[in-house]
Amino acid sequence: MIIVAHVLLILLGATEILQADLLPDEKISLLPPVNFTIKVTGLAQVLLQWKPNPDQEQRNVNLEYQVKINAPKEDDYETRITESKCVTILHKGFSASVRTILQSDHSLLASSWVSAELHAPPGSPGTSIVNLTCTTNTTEDNYSRLRSYQVSLHCTWLVGTDAPEDTQYFLYYRYGSWTEECQEYSKDTLGRNIACWFPRTFILSKGRDWLAVLVNGSSKHSAIKPFDQLFALHAIDQINPPLNVTAEIEGTRLSIQWEKPVSAFPIHCFDYEVKIHNTRNGYLQIEKLMTNAFISIIDDLSKHDVQVRAAVSSMCREAGLWSEWSQPIYVGFSR
Repeated sequence: MIIVAHVLLILLGATEILQADLLPDEKISLLPPVNFTIKVTGLAQVLLQWKPNPDQEQRNVNLEYQVKINAPKEDDYETRITESKCVTILHKGFSASVRTILQSDHSLLASSWVSAELHAPPGSPGTSIVNLTCTTNTTEDNYSRLRSYQVSLHCTWLVGTDAPEDTQYFLYYRYGSWTEECQEYSKDTLGRNIACWFPRTFILSKGRDWLAVLVNGSSKHSAIKPFDQLFALHAIDQINPPLNVTAEIEGTRLSIQWEKPVSAFPIHCFDYEVKIHNTRNGYLQIEKLMTNAFISIIDDLSKHDVQVRAAVSSMCREAGLWSEWSQPIYVGFSR
């Protein structure tokens, strides 16, 4: 019995020591990570990597890391691994810091910060493009068995105010792991590229990744500063108008029906607006709907034009752009 009690005390003592090791206290000294680097891995994409400090005291505790993005846009987050991918613009440069942390329910212990930086790419002021805008559009893909829909990309920009007349710009986009250079440009009167068209891309119709676009340039007289920008697909996706809109009048009853737009999103993913215009008195009726049919009571002595437009519902992705209105359909009589 004495032997059993002695063994039990030893086990209890070992448990107390282990618990003490697991609890962060003032005696633990945290050292900063080492070999912190920032590497460009793609358009508007960097990889942050570091290693645990080899002199860090080894205790039975779970060390974590706090990453702080300093520029171009401040952000911070925590991670347990020793690398982190960031999607960010790079034409303004990029800097970040990382430190070792140890958290408990009551306190946070932290090492000093270590930092790294990517300088802004070279180029003369005023030579980079301005007012970059991009839109995507979905069409049916009759040439591929892998995807039923194909996404096109169209981008426009203005020439930099101080760009030499011989400046030529070149556009690239990255979506996920795919990067492509533009092959179809529109030009200004001096022959400088000011717009780009990709009839087919690797962009996914229902994708949620950021679209990264880079425009750089060349000139014999000046170094052209590059410019990159990130686009959320829901904010630039130009939805197609609804298909096969029909309208019929029976007495004072106007019945309108339509089909969903050409889109990879299913039928339940659309909101609609119906516009009914009385051409005689100018009265305009606009109704928001989640179905593909609408009935209205109208003045049967007037002529009406009917149009419908669509947007992807917030049930399926973040709110974005409305489509253009469908072509007007005229019903009724003109008096």
